[in-house]
Amino acid sequence: MTNKYNLLDLGWNECFEKGIEQYGDSYSIGRVAVEYRSLYKVYTEDGEIFASVSGKMINSATGRDDYPAVGDWVILDKNSNQNDRTIIRGILERKSKFSRKVAGNSFDEQIIAANIDIAFICMSLNNNFNLRRLERYITMAWDSGARPVVLLTKADLCKDVDEKLDQTSGILFGIDVHCISCVSKSGISEVENYLEKGITVAFIGSSGVGKSTIINELLGESRQITQEVSNIGEKGRHTTTNRELVILPEGGVVIDTPGMRELHILDVSDSIDTAFKDIEGLSLKCKFSDCTHSSEPNCAVKEAISNGTLSKKRYESYVKLKKEAEYTERKLNRKAEIQYKKLAKKFTKSLR
Repeated sequence: MTNKYNLLDLGWNECFEKGIEQYGDSYSIGRVAVEYRSLYKVYTEDGEIFASVSGKMINSATGRDDYPAVGDWVILDKNSNQNDRTIIRGILERKSKFSRKVAGNSFDEQIIAANIDIAFICMSLNNNFNLRRLERYITMAWDSGARPVVLLTKADLCKDVDEKLDQTSGILFGIDVHCISCVSKSGISEVENYLEKGITVAFIGSSGVGKSTIINELLGESRQITQEVSNIGEKGRHTTTNRELVILPEGGVVIDTPGMRELHILDVSDSIDTAFKDIEGLSLKCKFSDCTHSSEPNCAVKEAISNGTLSKKRYESYVKLKKEAEYTERKLNRKAEIQYKKLAKKFTKSLR
């Protein structure tokens, strides 16, 4: 084991303290830095170590949420350390988690990063620029419990930066936005202002938007692998394949994440209202409290669309996310009901 770590540098604070009392002195604490298949790299006060979850955790798990993710604080068994490997006995309660529905028909959860304070949502100002996608990211960031901050990257490839910045600002409420160019180094200092000892940030966005390049600038070295922008469509080439936790030399913790081509939401109904505060505010001005904003008279939302103060595309995005969240909630409730029946049946059999 090498590179011993100070837990405070890793982001440890008093909110995690109460979670360790039940485990006693025979266990130690670590933070998950990298997740592999059935194996985790964990940073501890004694150094880096590889660990796997206990059989008890596997048997009691009902979903992906019950397994460690990058950023998690975990309880490690001091007595099972063999060949620089140990056993993870538990996960401390998460203060935040950025997660999505896995691709495909399954409604399982995939945790992108846990225990983050700030979610840097990265969107490039070239061909990746898409306000509707950004609205989806913002909704999920609010749902995570982290503070969202928008980074508009690759400003050196955009000829109408001010126009796109105005468009972006128009859908942000209580969210900072910064334009970044790693070529000219502009905006990097603004990102650094968010970072300090004990703060964990995650860089989240589509493939090739420059997340790893920004992290390299913060590190002061080319630790994260990057590739040049392709000549075809001005797209960056996706290189990050694993989520990874990195400690910055000037303080703070960064989680780099692979680019997400699909971003399916889970049950984020409340967060949609936060992300679309303008529409929620207009809804309160409608004549009817249960207005559907379709055919009712004196509808403030329809009026705003008509006079141009509310974009029709933004409203359609809002409706789409609402319907998707409601559909997901129904599916998750059905899944929970099935799981409950299976557990009840198993428990009944054990009593015979």
